[in-house]
Amino acid sequence: MRIAQVAPLAESVPPRMYGGTERVASWLTEELVRQGHQVTLFASGDSQTSAKLVACAPQGLRLAGIRDHTASHLAMLAKVRERQASFDIIHFHLDLLQHAMFTDLAQKCVTTLHGRLDLPDFLPVYQTFPRMPLISISEGQRIPMPAGVNWLATVYHGLGPGLCPFNARGGEYLAFLGRITPEKRPDRAIEIAKRAGLPLRIAAKVDPVDEEYFRSRIEPLLNDPLIEFIGEIDEAQKAPFLAGARALLFPIDWPEPFGLVMIEAMSAGTPVIAWRNGSVPEIVEDGVSGIIVDSIAEAVAASQRSAAMDRFRVRAHFERNFTAARMARDYLTAFDRLLGLPQDSRRAAE
Repeated sequence: MRIAQVAPLAESVPPRMYGGTERVASWLTEELVRQGHQVTLFASGDSQTSAKLVACAPQGLRLAGIRDHTASHLAMLAKVRERQASFDIIHFHLDLLQHAMFTDLAQKCVTTLHGRLDLPDFLPVYQTFPRMPLISISEGQRIPMPAGVNWLATVYHGLGPGLCPFNARGGEYLAFLGRITPEKRPDRAIEIAKRAGLPLRIAAKVDPVDEEYFRSRIEPLLNDPLIEFIGEIDEAQKAPFLAGARALLFPIDWPEPFGLVMIEAMSAGTPVIAWRNGSVPEIVEDGVSGIIVDSIAEAVAASQRSAAMDRFRVRAHFERNFTAARMARDYLTAFDRLLGLPQDSRRAAE
């Protein structure tokens, strides 16, 4: 199949540092190539891929210091439009701008929605272009969307091979990985660690919009021997950081659409202690790959219980559900459905 993957330009593919959508786009692109498909990746010029790369910006826009990405994305979409006849499927990893430009090609276009959908800002686009096929990354992500949108499938993210290797031993610290932002609740993570008497290592970036929150609400909580703030880490640092933890704290206070860090931790065998929000009940098998909680007290108790959890079972849950190979197969099934191809043809070929 001839497939265009259209990634955001905020980060390279894969990203050098933080960047969940670009990371997933990379894993999917590489797996599709591995499975024999002709893939063209539209992304920043500093991206690394085995697909054909069409560079749409010299480098990822965030690290280049460009704040408004609209113009760059519009220019990229024009390049995709010029080449559209070369593709059987055009797969967008952008939220909005492609809908108006590609609605006449809806029969071969699909958009994976990677972000939150519970805010009203973007809803007019989905209501205006109901023919455009959409893929969700969890069933919970769909709940706020208006009736009548064209859902094609739900496809859970899958992790590329070897990125977070299994560690049967783990360690004694709790881990928090992601962004410093109110909905991620790093303050909860700090309180849990202090109450449990366990070390907490925080590997997180601080976006400009969250700097005041960090200075006023989080930084004052860091003055404790149990708490270590590391800052933003790269892919090479992430694997040992997660593998060496007793558990990952995921104390979110918002309807998380997926939560990529959860499957990264599970790949390493590290159980996840997560609040019952958004996609969490779909991703974490309670008591097997982690513990789902509803309060600080439950999270403190879970942090103690996590030391006795079977890391082999955590890893097995990951392998059943969240590999890049499984993700690619699910996307190909969705592409076949969009193109009207027989649903059993791919399984027969495999």
